[in-house]
Amino acid sequence: MFFGISHLVVPCTNLENATRFWRDVIGFVPARSAEGYVDIDTGSAMLRLLQVHKVESQITVRLQVADVAHAYQTLLAAGSSPRYEPMRTPELEEMACVSDADGHAIVLWRTLTEDEWGFVPELPKQGEWTAEAEELLQRLLAHVPAFFRMLARRKTTRVIEQLAQEAHSPVTRELVIKGYITASAKVTRFRLVEPLRAEGINPDDYRAEFEYE
Repeated sequence: MFFGISHLVVPCTNLENATRFWRDVIGFVPARSAEGYVDIDTGSAMLRLLQVHKVESQITVRLQVADVAHAYQTLLAAGSSPRYEPMRTPELEEMACVSDADGHAIVLWRTLTEDEWGFVPELPKQGEWTAEAEELLQRLLAHVPAFFRMLARRKTTRVIEQLAQEAHSPVTRELVIKGYITASAKVTRFRLVEPLRAEGINPDDYRAEFEYE
């Protein structure tokens, strides 16, 4: 019966100015127009700018951006009114908000990278770990680019705990080193050499793990 959302309607009192704002300032592409409206293709949803005599109620549009502060200043320079300056939220996002000429709220946001969180997430561990082992893995994972670190944390922890189960042992420093190496794809293991050396670990002592298929 229902096929999905085709448009989000943005009422505006000056269609020409609103079109210029979304096209020239924000950079989205007009896709279709007719008497009294312009459809704007945002790449993920269609906005219908609808000419009205008076905006009866405002809407909120969330725009994902790479640089919240830069986008915020860009919209202010284009005549938008500030609502709140860039800030970090408990949901681990950075957000700012402006109002356009018709009072609609435009929220600018991005997800914070793990390096910006201000805390180190706990390992998704289930078994018994020594404190030394857990601290070592956290330090080694810090060398993984933030974008990939969550996935690496999950996979590496799982591999290490499998090794511990096979050894009928708590997770030890030695098992962390072996699991850290074997959890990585063989073709990329050369990237682990420097993090290991930074921890005083000789990679040559773990040739078997580096060659593990």
